[in-house]
Amino acid sequence: MYKVSTLAEEYKKKLITADEAAAMVRPGDRIHYGLGCGAVVDIDEALAKRADELHGVEVISTVSIREKPFALYEATSSNDQVKFASAHFSGFDRLMSKNGRCWYIPMLFSELPKYWINNPSGIDIAMFQVAPMDKHGNFNLGPQVADMWGVIKAAKKIIVEVNENMPIALGHQTQLNLYGIDYVVEGSNTPLAQMPDKPGSKIDRMIASHVVERIKSHSTLQLGIGALPSTIGKMLAQSDIRNINAHTEMFVDAYVDLFEAGKLTGNKNVDKGKALYTFAGGTQRLYDFIDNNPICCNAPVNYVNNVHIISSIKNFVSVNSCIQVDLYGQVCSESVGHQQISGTGGQLDFVMGAFQSEGGKSFICTPSTRALPDGTVESLIAPMLKPGSIVTTPRMATHYIVTEYGAADLKGKSTWERAEALINIAHPDFREDLIKNAEKMGIWKYTSKTSF
Repeated sequence: MYKVSTLAEEYKKKLITADEAAAMVRPGDRIHYGLGCGAVVDIDEALAKRADELHGVEVISTVSIREKPFALYEATSSNDQVKFASAHFSGFDRLMSKNGRCWYIPMLFSELPKYWINNPSGIDIAMFQVAPMDKHGNFNLGPQVADMWGVIKAAKKIIVEVNENMPIALGHQTQLNLYGIDYVVEGSNTPLAQMPDKPGSKIDRMIASHVVERIKSHSTLQLGIGALPSTIGKMLAQSDIRNINAHTEMFVDAYVDLFEAGKLTGNKNVDKGKALYTFAGGTQRLYDFIDNNPICCNAPVNYVNNVHIISSIKNFVSVNSCIQVDLYGQVCSESVGHQQISGTGGQLDFVMGAFQSEGGKSFICTPSTRALPDGTVESLIAPMLKPGSIVTTPRMATHYIVTEYGAADLKGKSTWERAEALINIAHPDFREDLIKNAEKMGIWKYTSKTSF
């Protein structure tokens, strides 16, 4: 352990203001703003004050969880000043993208650590929020280790912004020592941005029921983001199913529901006793649950989302949402036509890993229809994906597709069999049109069911 006096002296040497940190950004710099709840706040506001001086700066973020857009974005109007890029779109990334200011970086989340380290463009400055330094000189990264070690290793300069509200996330590689950083900014301790734990709709509950009836005790659960996965977690908490484990990209409030119901035990064959996750986002209740809690284990994304690790866990169940599915079984979960909505994240990793798990299965869920701005209704099971749509999960990987009308198991099904299974869970108003389109596409013929 370092001597207290030595640590205090070193800390004082590295202590700067947010304005001084912002002054270090030079024309042409590529800077990383942090991930999840760890995105900088005070340094962002300080950089916004320098907006007129900035030129050719690129700001990168990943899954930023915020309650308002970046101050630097609002203070600038030109990509010649500052442009933005994100490895996983949030609501504010979509806003910036719509205004021509932000671009998506198409990557599997699990590959990001390697990408940051090997990318020839590098990262000039990494800046992110951390918890206050402990007596050993360590800053906790908070509940978002994810790809941060790739960012840290790639960065030429590291500036941490201390926030007393950051929960202490226990796990693997969650600490960064004072001697491994360049500067410390003591932030204004802004409360962490929260994601509301919205109650599910009637359709969410119907979809959830089709998933929950296919989950058994002693399963390990990966839940995606949104009201539907939350509904599934709450329904499991109220069920007779027991011994649910967590190995998930995103840790959400539903896992707290499972713990409080006595269901979340961590009693699995890999990382026994731990609820493993790579980043978290939810209400203050979730952050309080994570803080110094030994059952919660934060770990790098290239471990958590690793297909081989996922597949080694028995009875692995992956639950995600999507935007549209076509009759081939191709799944789009990240764009509406040409418009980027979300990111690839780890959906494909978990879909593949869950199927390879002993007793495992994956569910991709969607309501059967969506109301459009003009009041018309469209089927989210379509003959083909809309032009420009991104295939997040290819047809050969999809397992269960679930709507409020049931669950279609596509594994091992021929093209006509999967088309039939998908039409059977489409909204009844659209089934005849789907059959006609399937016939035109040559995947639904009167000879399809002929026995040989």
